[in-house]
Amino acid sequence: MKERIQKILSQWGIASRRQAEKMIIAGRVSVNGKTVSLGDKADINRDKVEVDGRVVKPSDRPEPIYLLLNKPKGYVCTCKDPQHRPTILNLLPKKLTQGQGIHPVGRLDVDSTGAILLTNDGALTLNLTHPRYHLPKTYLVWVSGCLTFAALNQWRKGVMLDGKLTLPAKVQVIQQDLDKTRLKIILQEGRNRQIRRVAQQLGYPVLDLHRTAIGSVKLKSPTQPELAKGKYRALSLEEINSLKAKI
Repeated sequence: MKERIQKILSQWGIASRRQAEKMIIAGRVSVNGKTVSLGDKADINRDKVEVDGRVVKPSDRPEPIYLLLNKPKGYVCTCKDPQHRPTILNLLPKKLTQGQGIHPVGRLDVDSTGAILLTNDGALTLNLTHPRYHLPKTYLVWVSGCLTFAALNQWRKGVMLDGKLTLPAKVQVIQQDLDKTRLKIILQEGRNRQIRRVAQQLGYPVLDLHRTAIGSVKLKSPTQPELAKGKYRALSLEEINSLKAKI
């Protein structure tokens, strides 16, 4: 059966669909000796699909991998960094990073810590990062200063970023010190550095940001301590199914 080339590349763990689209645009993918364009299709069992001259065989399709990592500060959420900073793939053993097509699902900025998913399931990555799916993400955040009720209420209702109102967020004060406030925040969307930008706009800069959960996938369970920073674990079948049920 013919399928879009970017779907094949994502299913074979070569790249996420978005990355595969960039590879196609760059002319790195061919079918039966002809360079393909976006929208072209192929049958992996009948056609000769090549990426950078390497044939993609039906038998090359890797077993799906689903991981949860507790990202430390100082690591970027990408497969390769042009600035040569350490990436979260550096925290995984080579058997998981070589030839498996594993990649991060979404991002946390370099100064933030916490839960990040990694997989070689390109279809799941595409769906979980698509704006139409509002997968809740939970954060513990320290901000500078003591939030007023007005600022807290505005954050909950939505704040204008780039000319568009953010979706309503759950924002709860869980600790108040003299010069800083600890918040629990649950977002239904994931714009670039959203929490930091909203906090800055309201006048309460972020001091520390830690993501504790992505949907029902949590760093800490009732029976287990929080996954240590820099460590990873495989998702349970229940967790995988819960993510797929969101799309």
